[in-house]
Amino acid sequence: MLAPQQAEIINQTKTYVQQTLEHAEGGHDWWHIRRVWGNAKLIAKGEQANHFVIELAALLHDIADAKFHDGDEEIGPATAGKWLQSLDVDAETIIHVQQIIRHMSFKASFGQVAFTSKEMQIVQDADRLDAIGAIGIARAFSYGGFKGRALYHPDIQPQLNLTKEEYKNTTAPTINHFYEKLLLLKDKMNTDTGRQIAQQRHDYMLQFLEQFYAEWNGER
Repeated sequence: MLAPQQAEIINQTKTYVQQTLEHAEGGHDWWHIRRVWGNAKLIAKGEQANHFVIELAALLHDIADAKFHDGDEEIGPATAGKWLQSLDVDAETIIHVQQIIRHMSFKASFGQVAFTSKEMQIVQDADRLDAIGAIGIARAFSYGGFKGRALYHPDIQPQLNLTKEEYKNTTAPTINHFYEKLLLLKDKMNTDTGRQIAQQRHDYMLQFLEQFYAEWNGER
């Protein structure tokens, strides 16, 4: 249960994020944030953790996503920090939220993990759940369309051992993204709740791919 002052900060942050991301790309807009926020609160119910940090990090994790800011991986933590400072949030909480934003993304998992916490694990699971299942499929094709990528090309095979830079700069068809990220997320979940939800969404993606290939090949 959040203290009244914390609840007010969460409410102001919700409004700030909603206004900031009003016109963002469909897979990384306010509605994505709202879903991740909801997922995070659901997962956190069964965990001993700092719920104030979890909610702030969930709300602010994509406030300035590097992929929309020339690859600048510090603009997100900096933007979040500036906002929280304006609300007189304590320094320890701000630093924790910034560390979560800095280290929770899939691309941040390439190489050695430099930071983790129970709070980050919960927000990370919440974000990853929104990358899989029906919503994850829709988001993948929304972003692929935004970047002008092909749906699928039989001659362009997924690359399963990408470096961080290769992953960030890929221009591969959207279907490849399933193999290079989305289908890997189920086994990267941190919490029991995350794992349980992820399994069903993972299975749904497998069914989608089976149907996609059948339609592509004129079999159905």
